Amino acid sequence: MSRTPTPPDRHTPPTVQRLRLRYSKRGRLRFTSHRDFQRALERAIRRAGLPIAYSAGFSPHPKISYAGAAPTGAASEAEYAELGLSARREPEAVRVELDAALPDGLDILEVVEASGSSLADQLEASTWEIVVPATAQAEFAAAASTLLSTGSVEVERLTKNGRRVFDIRGSVVRLEVHDPDVVTAGRTNASEGFSEPCAILQVVVRHGTPAVRPDDVLAGLRLVSGLELPRPLRATRREQGPWDAECGTVGDPLAPDRDAAVTG
Repeated sequence: MSRTPTPPDRHTPPTVQRLRLRYSKRGRLRFTSHRDFQRALERAIRRAGLPIAYSAGFSPHPKISYAGAAPTGAASEAEYAELGLSARREPEAVRVELDAALPDGLDILEVVEASGSSLADQLEASTWEIVVPATAQAEFAAAASTLLSTGSVEVERLTKNGRRVFDIRGSVVRLEVHDPDVVTAGRTNASEGFSEPCAILQVVVRHGTPAVRPDDVLAGLRLVSGLELPRPLRATRREQGPWDAECGTVGDPLAPDRDAAVTG
């Protein structure tokens, strides 16, 4: 059985519109891999009847690109993909159709028409939130302070090419511990809510190679402080976008596309 939409013929129409999606992984769907989401999105495109464009050549494939995917097991409110269409569609209508065709937990939050700049180039940093036990808030705060004052923090990760050791310190630009009511104030996302007392470890990391993940930061905290992690900790990516070094914030990568739609 084919897992990708089948092009109607070898001479497919050209791309006339590029749409950028922001989507989330919530609840149990945070355990879906990047490949799982690719398959789910391709099925959703087929069900919605979207005129997806295809590459040329002997083996055409749908024009779908992804950037900065979250690791398996991490939730996210800021995942991005780009579609090439062979016929124009209204972005909001595409959002509704794709969202209805995807399972609950993989939610299409926004669709905008691409303005021309590279999406991947806009994704320079991420804000992660990691739920930690309230009883260990002071310990995490002390460990965060120690990590930020350390010049180099080398952690080890198992990759497909074997174990790799790399320095995470240069990528970690902010590391703070907050009470949940401070971090979630003003949010209306139904995925919020905590079943027991907790604190929030907020981490901002610059993207690089390899990308620093939440579990790498936790490994670094353990390394510099001897901090014991009582159980697997839940991580959620809240932001992903351009890094503003002057303000110390992660921006919205779709803002230029929205601006272009208004002025255009």
